[in-house]
Amino acid sequence: MTGEYTLLAVAAPVAVVLLELVVLRTGLLREGRYWATVAITMAFQIPVDGWLTHPRAPVVLYSPAAISGVRSPFDIPVEDFGFGYALVTAVLLAWRWQRRDAGA
Repeated sequence: MTGEYTLLAVAAPVAVVLLELVVLRTGLLREGRYWATVAITMAFQIPVDGWLTHPRAPVVLYSPAAISGVRSPFDIPVEDFGFGYALVTAVLLAWRWQRRDAGA
């Protein structure tokens, strides 16, 4: 399948947001500190991911058939931002959900 990484990079954040809005309902997405966390995470993700994926000396290689080919700051495949957002949000939601279940 061509573009599977791109498809999953779009589906992952959508799935995590839907999980929050439909199932978990923790209220996390309405909090300013959540969005500050996302911004801080991206501020660190950009230079590290740029170093890992830069075409001149890549540490991580992507199959051209699996990604869109669109690269943004420092030649980072845009798909990495979708996965980064989904991962950070899923972890924060899991922590929030666990705290709520523990009665904290």
